[in-house]
Amino acid sequence: MTTLSTKPGQRFSLPDWHTNSNLISADAEHRRSASHQVRQDGRALRNETNNQAKWDERNNRTRLTDRITSVNRWKETLDKCLADIDAEITALTKVKETAERALQAKNLPLDVAIECLTFRESRCAIDVVRDNVEEELHKETKLIEKTKRELQQRVSEAFKQLCLLEEVRQQLSCDRRCKMEALEIDRVCLSLDVNSPNISFKVNPTRVPNGSTTLDEWEQNNQCNKERAEAAMKASMELREAILLTIAQTNNELEAQRVATNFALRKRIRDLEKAHDELKWQEKNTLEEIAEMEEDIQRLEKDLQRKMQDLKVAHTRLETRTYRPNMELCRDQVQYGLTNEVHQLEGMIRALQQKLAESQATLNALYRQLHRIQTDIGYKANSLVLDNKCMDSRRKLVVPAEKCLPEFHSFDRSVNRTLSPLQRGQLEVA
Repeated sequence: MTTLSTKPGQRFSLPDWHTNSNLISADAEHRRSASHQVRQDGRALRNETNNQAKWDERNNRTRLTDRITSVNRWKETLDKCLADIDAEITALTKVKETAERALQAKNLPLDVAIECLTFRESRCAIDVVRDNVEEELHKETKLIEKTKRELQQRVSEAFKQLCLLEEVRQQLSCDRRCKMEALEIDRVCLSLDVNSPNISFKVNPTRVPNGSTTLDEWEQNNQCNKERAEAAMKASMELREAILLTIAQTNNELEAQRVATNFALRKRIRDLEKAHDELKWQEKNTLEEIAEMEEDIQRLEKDLQRKMQDLKVAHTRLETRTYRPNMELCRDQVQYGLTNEVHQLEGMIRALQQKLAESQATLNALYRQLHRIQTDIGYKANSLVLDNKCMDSRRKLVVPAEKCLPEFHSFDRSVNRTLSPLQRGQLEVA
């Protein structure tokens, strides 16, 4: 009898088979559903990425356009600032040259004042007095020196301000060149598209370059440059006004001081003439008094000699009467009279001698006074000559200082500033 062969291995039940078929069908449907979802997601992604790329490109193109407009606006602002600074540099340079000419023009008044003081140093003795003229001349000298210091300070301030303006101008010029270069680059970027021949992949294009700044920093830098330029121009305009005001004030002060000095000098000359005439009158009267005093002294001497002779007579009478004999040697009225006469004569002689000594001392004093008057007349005459020389010297101040200045000066009291190579480089236009 033949036996039935059986396939070795596990045997599945019919439910298992149905279950497996159902699983396969379900899995297929799931896979098809997943594939459909992936396809739908892919289509959506393509639409989304295409739209995103287009809008991103459009937005960046708009941003580039806005950036170009913003940079160009700042460039135009810099152009205006540069034009204003150039005009301010020209104006300040002219005012500085005006101040230098005004400073140079102060040399003549200073020389005249010093010359007048030097003239007046030749006064003699009592005429070497610190009068109003000397005080006014010293005031004038100090005022001129003060004016020169102020003008020199203004010239120095103008020089420093010019250097600052040139520095600001160079900074603005550099910033303007950078903006023009940035405008050119952004215009090139704006012109690029997918069909441009010079586009390619770059290595790490999203890196942040060294030295990059933020937009706020860029705006702040632009605003700072503009404000610095405006501040420099404002300071320059104020300095120009201050320089012109200083020149006007110093000229007015010097003119007022010159008038005061001339007035004091003319008054001093009148006083000297009056004192000279008074001394001449005193000299005449003193000579007359000396002549009268000499005559009186001669009379006193004659009277004194006469009183001495009278005293000799009285002394002789008294001495002779001492030789009267015996009882005749009495103190009679003659004795009393002669004694009284001697006393009276001695008193007279003493009075005459005292008056003669007093008269002689007065005569000596008159001679000393005469010598003093004559000496003082010489002093006054010398002072008059010197002060008249001062007036002649000060007539040069009536002519405008510019006309008195020669075309070529052998010396110059004003400080001529020599620029260092660095400062000359700062003043060169970039």
